[in-house]
Order: sequence, then structure tokens, then C-alpha cells
Amino acid sequence: MLIRKAELDFAGGLNAITGETGAGKTILSQAIGLLLGAKGDAAAIGPDGGEAYVEAELDLPDGLLDEFESLAELRPADEEGLVLARRIFGDGRTRAYAWGRSVAREDVAALAERLVAMSGQFEQRRLARPSYQLDVLDAFVGDEQRLRRVELRRAWRELLAARRRHDELVANAEDAGARVAELHALVEDTEGLEPDLEQNLRVERERLRHVTELAFGVGAAVEALAPDDGEGAGALVGAAAQSLAPLEELAPELREAAADFRETELRLREAASELRSFLAALEAEPDRVERVEADLDRIAEAKRRFRTASFEELLARAAEARAELGALADGADPVEAAAEALVAADAKVRALTDQLAQARRVAAGPFAEAVARELESVGFGEGEFVTEVGEREPGASGSDDVRFLIRPNAGLPFGPVAETASGGELSRIALAIAVVGGGETMVFDEIDAGIGGTTAHAVGETLRRLAERAQVITITHLPQIASLADRHFRVEKIPGDPTHTRIERLEDDERRDELQRMLGGEKFLAIVAEEHKR
Repeated sequence: MLIRKAELDFAGGLNAITGETGAGKTILSQAIGLLLGAKGDAAAIGPDGGEAYVEAELDLPDGLLDEFESLAELRPADEEGLVLARRIFGDGRTRAYAWGRSVAREDVAALAERLVAMSGQFEQRRLARPSYQLDVLDAFVGDEQRLRRVELRRAWRELLAARRRHDELVANAEDAGARVAELHALVEDTEGLEPDLEQNLRVERERLRHVTELAFGVGAAVEALAPDDGEGAGALVGAAAQSLAPLEELAPELREAAADFRETELRLREAASELRSFLAALEAEPDRVERVEADLDRIAEAKRRFRTASFEELLARAAEARAELGALADGADPVEAAAEALVAADAKVRALTDQLAQARRVAAGPFAEAVARELESVGFGEGEFVTEVGEREPGASGSDDVRFLIRPNAGLPFGPVAETASGGELSRIALAIAVVGGGETMVFDEIDAGIGGTTAHAVGETLRRLAERAQVITITHLPQIASLADRHFRVEKIPGDPTHTRIERLEDDERRDELQRMLGGEKFLAIVAEEHKR
């Protein structure tokens, strides 16, 4: 079974994917699984295909890329969203991409998992991760907690930098000359570098790589507006204005049109002039691309030499070097100053860590109670859910260890959610947690396993409520769930050589037919109606 090509535009709310058993619905969950880090397999490629490819365009929350600096550097300047992709080649090799640039599969998976939650093995892996449970509890606390975490990440980086600087000064106290020489080298190698320079150079390089296309397109526009020979759009509009000018006294109603023509002519001539200047600039600096590449190489070499992970860190280190050289010139003790800075940075981290911890402990009880209520509504009437908040080594997210524990039946001990629940149960538990803690995009492939009747209605209603605050995609065989969807897709097996799968969005009439099929078909419904009359 294969999908030759499909492009799906999911709604922001609840999306249902349905189809006959064996039609190929699982292929969709496998495609999403690739983005979440699943191992690629050449068996996913059809007999006539050279490769398999899946790409997702996702909204990008503010601040998320702060945690993925290596990927953030690849983001195009004019791109607001996130584009992730995986490709499987015929020999079994795979590649991962962010914004079309090749990156590590692990990086794509880590970033995708922050935005997309999927039931099954991926949800089990996600729920088993303490960092995810911490994220969910913090999301429940609210925006203030999110801002505290952003501030703590920044403070933690400052603490590490202060600790490194202090350790270097202490270690190099006996070799002050070498230390001063390194500081001077850092200052000299970063002379003239300004914030955003690296990103601006990347953008300019990308533009210059398309200089031929730019010159051709802009030249054609100039030719259309104001050619050297003949009349262009500007001259033609000017002629129209001149034709109306002597008629304005005879027919005052033509004055507005004449004025519009004169204004348009002026704007077109100004636009042509600006485009000519743009062309002249392209032609005036034929070696500009080499100079841009040289500047980027200089930045890359400085980052390598001074062991910094990003351009921002390089500039911060240079600022520290200038401050230290200034202190030495003024006769101050740099080791003492670094020790004071380390104490101040540590105090800031401790204060933010305490604030985060207090908010988490206050929220743990209400969060667990809310999840327990949602579990009851989706068929876990006897299930108990608790949130444990313990301690761990301090880090960029604080010093708390959060664990979600569940007791499916009375009398049993509490156990970690990921180890205690089965596949279908885990999907419903993930659903209950998501309704309370929120999420970006939730994909459910086993949510309706082993349920029906009243429980199916309850799960459908819970999905609908979750869809009010997150994007939900559910692969289902239950009409109770599919009927609530904001957007409905059907997967259909198309006989042929080879047989393939087609997926399409359903309009209202098609949707009614699909729901009728899921309920047993027209003939079955007629029999039920007849039995009801009796």
C-alpha cells in the first residue's frame, strides 16, 4: 500500500481521518512518526518510486528556538513558521531537514516533539521523559511560569559564563601575560562586529546567489515601466492624463480620473528610478558575494578559535574581554571582580529557581485533580492520578523533578503513566493531560481502541474541547468522533498495479456518506429504523 502524493491542510481545531480497514490510514501516522524521529526504511518507498518524502509546516511559538540555537541559525530571515522534513532514499539512507537545510535527525525529532504529540510509542516515550512532564505542569501554571523559565534559561547561561570566566582567571593567574594576550586577540578579532551582522550577511548571501534572477526580473520590470526605446506603462498613463486634461473644464467629473492618472504616472516613474538604482547597485559590486563570504568565514573562524556556540555568545565574550582589559588598565583585580559577578549570577539563578519550584508545588494538586476528572469522563472511572514534585540537580529549567503517576484500579500501587497504561489507555490518558495542560498539535491513532457507546461519545466530546485550544488530528473508526470534526478526511484504497491509497478532504455531502458508511451503511440503518418502529 502506498500514497503517491498527498498535501493535507489541517484545520486549527479537530480533524478526523477515516477509511475502511486496510485502506492505508496507518501510513499517515508513520509519516508523522518519521518527523518525530522514527527510523526510516526503504520498504516505505513504492516499486516505481525513487524516494519517500514527508514535510510539515508548523507554527512556531515565540521563544522556542532559544532552546535550539544550532537550528535557529538556519532559519531564513523572512520565514515566520517552521518547516521540517525527512527523506528516505532507495538504499535505505535517510536525511532530515529544517527549512530545506540538512540537519541531524535527532535535532528534527527533538524540535518536532515540542510541537507535535502523537499517541502510541511516541506518546509513551514522551510521557516517560521527566522534562516533558515538567513542561506540561508549567503550561498549566500559565504564562508567568513560561516567562520565569525564559528568564531562568538566560540567567543560567550567564551563570555558566560567569563560572567559566572565574575559573579561567583563577587557573591563569600565574600566566597573566598569556591571558591578557588572549583578551586582546578576542577584542581584535571581533572589532567592527555588530549584533545581527551574521544574520544580515546570511540574508545578503542568499540574495546574491540569485543575482542573475534578480537582474533579469528587475530589468524586465524597468523595461515594462520606462524602456529606453518606446513607451512604457509610465508614458502610457501620462498620455492618458494629457488626453483628459483639456476636458476637465467641460466635464468636471473627469477631474478625479485625471488626477489619479497623474499620480499613478509619478509613482510609476519613481518606481522605475528605484529599480534602475537597484540594478546599478547589483552591477557596481560584482565581487560583493566574495566579500560577504569572507566576512562570514571571519565570524566562523572567530567562533571556532574562541570556542563559542553562537555569534551572540562571541559578542558577549568580546564585551567581557573589553571590560576585563579596562579593569586591568584601571588597576582593579579581575579575579575579585569575576568572583563578585559569579556570586551575583548564582543568587539570580537561585531566586528564579525558588519561584519556579513554589509555583509548581502549588499547582501540582489542582493539576492532578483536573486530569483525574478528565480521566473519569473518558472511561477511567476508578483511575487515580497524582503529580509528584521532587528535587534534582539545578539546571536551566530549575531544580524540580516532576512525575505523573496513575493507579488504574483501586488497590493497585501508583506507577509511572508510561509504564502502567496500555496503548489505548495511554492515548486516553494523554488526551486527559492535554486537555488540562494544553499542547500545540495532538495526533491520536489509538484513541478509540476497545471503546464504543457512551465512552466513545465522551472521548469525542473531550477531543472537541481539546480542539478549542490545540490542533487535534485523530485517525478513527468511530462515527461518534468523526461527526464532531471541524475537517474530515477520507483514506481510500484505489485498485491498480500497484494498488495505492488516496486521501482527500470531504465536503458536506461526501461527509454524510462517509459517516453513514461508518454506521453500517444505508441498508443496515434502514433495518435498524424498521426495528425501532416495531
